[in-house]
Amino acid sequence: MSVSAEPTFVDPSRNGPVPVRGGADPQGPAEVLRPHAEHAFAAELASLAARDDRPRPARWKLSPWAVATYLLGGTLPDGTVITPKYVGPRRIVEVAVTTLATDRALLLLGVPGTAKTWVSEHLAAAVSGDSTLLVQGTAGTPEEAIRYGWNYARLLAHGPSRDALVPSPVMRAMAEGRTARVEELTRVPADVQDSLITILSEKTLPIPELGQEVQAVRGFNLIATANDRDRGVNELSSALRRRFNTVVLPLPASAEDEVDIVSRRVDQIGRSLDLPAVPDGIAEIRRVVTVFRELRDGVTADGRTKLKSPSGTLSTAEAISVLTNGLALAAHFGDGVLRSGDVAAGILGAVVRDPAADRVIWQEYLETVVRERDGWKDFYRACREVSA
Repeated sequence: MSVSAEPTFVDPSRNGPVPVRGGADPQGPAEVLRPHAEHAFAAELASLAARDDRPRPARWKLSPWAVATYLLGGTLPDGTVITPKYVGPRRIVEVAVTTLATDRALLLLGVPGTAKTWVSEHLAAAVSGDSTLLVQGTAGTPEEAIRYGWNYARLLAHGPSRDALVPSPVMRAMAEGRTARVEELTRVPADVQDSLITILSEKTLPIPELGQEVQAVRGFNLIATANDRDRGVNELSSALRRRFNTVVLPLPASAEDEVDIVSRRVDQIGRSLDLPAVPDGIAEIRRVVTVFRELRDGVTADGRTKLKSPSGTLSTAEAISVLTNGLALAAHFGDGVLRSGDVAAGILGAVVRDPAADRVIWQEYLETVVRERDGWKDFYRACREVSA
């Protein structure tokens, strides 16, 4: 299947048309709020590719070893430092990468905030050099998002033809030998989910209107993500589940791991927003992570006090959000240093999802744990102030 040229728009500040891809302007990455992984870490990917002498599967930009190194981080022989994109068991990443080198699709499963989307994006960027072949799963995702659609003006004018066909990201990945992504697969209606069965088993996408088909070329594979808490929403059929190799992404094993993850992401987001450096607020990062872990686990870090857990997930992703918002408060309405008062409101919003039950749990935690903890008096006062 031929792929049409990228659309363009005319920018009067430049000479000639500018290609449009995924809604971003590739000629102005500094202006993009969140660059795609292949752009944000282009230097690291280029360094790995230049020094990667291991066998690469067909159409892969890097070898499986280099893809794993890109995700987990490391130092290359020439001293180039590859920053970790995922902090967790190495074997999980190795299994995920190896799956993509086979004919089985990859399903990343986990509770909210375990970096499923983040890992899928970086895997696609490292394997294919393109993380934008994405289908976002929702309750309203149509079958056309996975198979193909039609340009109805051309369809009405000239009838069914390749020119009137609008390829989905999955169809493009099949034709180009790239990695497609489907986010939140269990939120997609069951009949739409099952449109993947033929694609994943036969590696073929029929186009009955044209009497044709698109056959996947070597290099094609698919990464899907699903939320552990969505069980019962749109369960995967056994036929579809058999087409995937499932890798479960766990919550960070230790508080130090979670602090490391949160610090890195808050620092990355903060730099893109010109916010203060993370080291100035490492104490508050530890506090937020500690609060989230204790309430999530239902017990204090020392194991002495059992706690009630609120209805929210209190994920690592939510901790990152709370701290990024705190940094913005410190930068725009404070002295630039992250303090307890900057994160207190964010924590309250993350913990108290059910105004009745969760508020009682939060107040009890404040009075029995936070109030008695050495060095947390300022944090206790700030949380009491916003909770009043």
